[in-house]
Amino acid sequence: MTQAAGECGAAVGAAPWWQARPVLRRFVADLIEDELLRLRRSGASVAQPWPEELTLEQDLGVDSLERLTLAAALAESLHLHQSGIEDYLLARRSLGDWIDVADAGLTRFSSELTFRTSGSSGVPKPCLHQLSSLQQEIDQLAVLFEGRQRILSAVPSHHIYGFLFNVLLSRALGLDPEAVIDLRRSTPAWLARGAMPGDLLIGHPDFWEAVARTVPRLPADLVGVTSTAPCPDHVSDAIEKAGIARLAHIYGSSETAGIGWRWSYRDPYSLFAHWSFSADHADQLLRRLPDGRQQAHACQDRLDRLGPCSFNVASRHDEGVQVGGVNVFPSRVEAALKRHPLVQDAVVRLMRPDEGTRLKAYVVPRSAVADTALLVADLRRWIDAHLTVPERPKSIRLGTRLPVTVSGKHSDWDAGTSDAAQ
Repeated sequence: MTQAAGECGAAVGAAPWWQARPVLRRFVADLIEDELLRLRRSGASVAQPWPEELTLEQDLGVDSLERLTLAAALAESLHLHQSGIEDYLLARRSLGDWIDVADAGLTRFSSELTFRTSGSSGVPKPCLHQLSSLQQEIDQLAVLFEGRQRILSAVPSHHIYGFLFNVLLSRALGLDPEAVIDLRRSTPAWLARGAMPGDLLIGHPDFWEAVARTVPRLPADLVGVTSTAPCPDHVSDAIEKAGIARLAHIYGSSETAGIGWRWSYRDPYSLFAHWSFSADHADQLLRRLPDGRQQAHACQDRLDRLGPCSFNVASRHDEGVQVGGVNVFPSRVEAALKRHPLVQDAVVRLMRPDEGTRLKAYVVPRSAVADTALLVADLRRWIDAHLTVPERPKSIRLGTRLPVTVSGKHSDWDAGTSDAAQ
């Protein structure tokens, strides 16, 4: 499905991305849902998909403070301040109204978008991108995934990964908006009966692990994509054995968008054509912008260079880990636990593969505990009130001191061997 390229690499005659109403509706709804999850921890009271008649106050229970935060988040993401109409969001009541405001704003200004991620402190950080720069990656992805007929996606459209694949790639491939199907409301087992030859499956490592456990055989001619974190080798291998035609691994971040790709976990990554290694700084990458300028980026991870355009990914510099496709930072979770009045100290880690895929916590109480189960239950209520779902440790152990090695460094512990583990 080779297409002539127009402005920003899109197919000639293609309407701007936001003018496809279902695409913009999905973007706005995903952003609202994600912001409510961040604000409330429990998320929205009504599950998607939402009709345009859905009202923020009556149906979602949004109060005035939440409305202000939601409006600011949408205005920041789509740069509605550039068109001067962001205040209309505060006067509009329904999802459809907000989509109308977003459409009007993008009609006036659409060359920049801002996506949010978590920094090393766990505080969401804005990452500004030129639409033309994102299109550089899409031009190459459209070649890699040429001929795909539908996109089945397990990622939200307002995150940069989802925006690239659900929005821009589907447009570059000439797909109808209805050919982008949301997998987040279905179990992975749906793929065995609902996926079709020619589909492109967009997921993250936890999604692919769930597929590997529940779908022993995938339909023929399915191509998958995994990103947001390295997909464990055993998961990639299981997906290949289940019959995936290919599983593409995309390496990047909200700050950079995609940096490299590979077709198999056995292979090194290849840089996208607009990226190169810095000759002067080992931890720096150079990006060629559409106007020809070069922009330097600090590497989020330690990269092992294998050649002028190939690399493997080593450890992260900022100690972040991935839970359910979301960056989380154990240090932030530790700080939240230490603020509990009965906690003296705490350490948090990602579970080992044999234990699970969530965080685990080891907690030292301030004094002797008569009823450990009662304290753990109180800690869980505290965690639910102060941390998002991916940040919440699923195993809590209590002890008189943190586990350490003979040399005095923090050591690992078993998640499920303590009487206080839940």
